[in-house]
Amino acid sequence: MTPSKKFFVHHSSFIDDDVTIGDGTKIWYFSHILSNTTIGKNCIIGQNCMIGGNVIIGNQVKIQNNISVYDGVEIEDGVFLGPSMVFTNVINPRAFIEKKDEFKKTLLKEGCSVGANATIVCGITIGRYAFIGAGAVVTKNIPDFALVYGNPGTVQSWVSIAGNRLIFDKEGYAVDNYDSSRYYLDGNIVHLVKE
Repeated sequence: MTPSKKFFVHHSSFIDDDVTIGDGTKIWYFSHILSNTTIGKNCIIGQNCMIGGNVIIGNQVKIQNNISVYDGVEIEDGVFLGPSMVFTNVINPRAFIEKKDEFKKTLLKEGCSVGANATIVCGITIGRYAFIGAGAVVTKNIPDFALVYGNPGTVQSWVSIAGNRLIFDKEGYAVDNYDSSRYYLDGNIVHLVKE
């Protein structure tokens, strides 16, 4: 474990060797952080979580209760994972066949959110600021700013950085009243408009 103690680990949790934890991070009850994991600054790991070996977690990530983050998952800055959401790491697991060499990489890009009880099938990328609704089953790549729900999860609409639904005008522009950020919809790609 890192020598710095500028983070909090509840006494009921266990941290393996060779783990890096950033300043300001809090790891709550009954969680286990496995070797060769990197957790950024100001993260919150809820109770009863398992962070697998070789996992990379960015800064200001919130991982709610009852989540296992497996080897092969990478989480960028500002990602939110809702309670009891699920990752997988092998496409066709069998208890009697070891498939550790078949782990698929799953990438959650900056600022995306995954709702409670959603399932993320391995080998995909969830785009920047995308929003995955509670209970969705996500089986394919999700574009930036997409609002996804259902089983299978499909793009239903688009959201802003703040997570508000975007309503585009005839010219393809939308403004989020929360922070006046502007967006442009080009086909099935949403762009943040730089002022």
